[in-house]
Amino acid sequence: MKKLNIAAGIIRNTQGEIFLTRRAADAHMANKLEFPGGKIEAGETPEQALVRELQEETGIIATGYSLYEACAHAFSDRHINLWFFIVEQWQGEPWGKEGQPGMWVAQHALQADAFPPANLSVIERLLAEAM
Repeated sequence: MKKLNIAAGIIRNTQGEIFLTRRAADAHMANKLEFPGGKIEAGETPEQALVRELQEETGIIATGYSLYEACAHAFSDRHINLWFFIVEQWQGEPWGKEGQPGMWVAQHALQADAFPPANLSVIERLLAEAM
C-alpha cells in the first residue's frame, strides 16, 4: 500500500477567509476542494515542505504559520499522514500557479463534503471556531 506524507496550508486572511484550490480532474479525489500543499520529500520537515509547496502551488512565501492538526487517513489504495498548518502571514498574493482554480471562502462557509474525506476533522474544527 502506498504511504504518503502531506503538508497542507490553511491560508487565512484577516477577513476570516481561507484560500482554497480545486484538485485536477485527473488527480486522486478529482475536482474536490483542498488546502494547498503537497508531498513531504525525503529529508524535509513538514514545515519545510509547507513553505516549498505553497511557493510552488500558490506563489506565496509563508512567513507565519503554526501546526493546526496532524492526522492520518486510509484509503483502499493508500495511507496518508497529513500535517495541516494555519498560515496567517505570507508574502505575495495566492493564486493557482499550476493552473488550478483558486478562491477565497469564508471560514464559516466551508462545506465538508466538497473536500476529500481526510479533511473532515479539520473542516469541522474550523467551522466550530468560526461560529
